[in-house]
Amino acid sequence: MSTSETSRFVRLRVDLVLEIEDADAVTKAALCRIADDADMPEGERAYTESAVTEDTAEALAYLVDPSDLVSEVPGVELAQASWSSEEIDYDADSPDWLLGGDDEADGDEDDEEAGLR
Repeated sequence: MSTSETSRFVRLRVDLVLEIEDADAVTKAALCRIADDADMPEGERAYTESAVTEDTAEALAYLVDPSDLVSEVPGVELAQASWSSEEIDYDADSPDWLLGGDDEADGDEDDEEAGLR
């Protein structure tokens, strides 16, 4: 396939499971970032402060920005990003937690095309 036949857009999927060792530290860091954001309207600030104070997953989502992952990559411009976080039950030994397990059905065709099967 020639370069003109391929898309310039790439979907990069990242799935992270993080262990929160100090919820207060995460919350405090999020509150500090909110306080430092001079462009945030007061109504939004109050809502965001409440959300990150009540839910550590929200605080973490506020601190982790996908654009930070690619902002220094040469030749790449972020076109779109979305992310979320949620508290989960996690067992590292469970086969349910194999990385990429959710994407098996989606990735089969791509794997075959790339010769990865």
